[in-house]
Amino acid sequence: MTNESLTPEQIEQYSQDGYLIIRGFLNASEVEKLYNVAIEDSAISKHAINVNDSTGKRSKLSLWYKPGDDVYGLLTRSRQLVESVDKLLDSPDASPSVNTVCHFHSKLMQKEPRVGGAWEWHQDYGYWYKNEFLLPDQMMSVMVAITDANRENGCLQVIKGSHKMGRVEHGFAGEQVGASQRYVDLALKTMELVYVELKAGDVLFFHSNILHRSEANLSDKPRWSMISCYNRQSNIGYNESSSSRSSITPIDVVPNEALLTWDAAGLVEEGAAFLSKEADVSLK
Repeated sequence: MTNESLTPEQIEQYSQDGYLIIRGFLNASEVEKLYNVAIEDSAISKHAINVNDSTGKRSKLSLWYKPGDDVYGLLTRSRQLVESVDKLLDSPDASPSVNTVCHFHSKLMQKEPRVGGAWEWHQDYGYWYKNEFLLPDQMMSVMVAITDANRENGCLQVIKGSHKMGRVEHGFAGEQVGASQRYVDLALKTMELVYVELKAGDVLFFHSNILHRSEANLSDKPRWSMISCYNRQSNIGYNESSSSRSSITPIDVVPNEALLTWDAAGLVEEGAAFLSKEADVSLK
């Protein structure tokens, strides 16, 4: 894992663009461990939710609220990742503090070859708004590429700078919740569409209000990624369920080397607090 702190230029870039890519955040050994555990993880498989796109293609996601001592939790709680999030999130105080960074939820996204479906244009805060979080600048997502992500296998697309539009209206698009197409079209008239192509081990930080989507995986290669979502402790979700109160519980930070050196495997069902298959996927 990289030990390089974010620079003032990178922080400013995130503020202006609504996203930031860090290349080679994880090293090859860390990526290999994460991937090998994920593909054999019975808890992940058991709790995977199928989400169909408008054409009937299907993506799978497994979502949990409590980061533990499994490989995913050690990554989510790693000092480098938490400190980076701390520098990018808006702070109610003059000086941000890593002790106010909380974990909202994490999910493993699985787009299998030829069948992995698309995701509609949306903002994460378009989902989270109904949980009654009031401050979108104090929320963000971090995508870790477990496999390479490119145009062929349905990499993420973002509209650069669209987080400055604020929240736009969302409604159901098939089984997914999508942003108003009118506002997406208007954004694309003046803002740049960016295909976020990542190598395994790269990390993408993105604002809760940036518009993003992805195409179906039409390649013969899988696209797997882990996304951890973070929140400031002061940003209370007034309509949050008890299973996700981690969103206001400061993260128990672990050393960067924990992912490789600690004896960690897959998720433990009893402690992870999974999103149930019967739940509305708009809880995302």
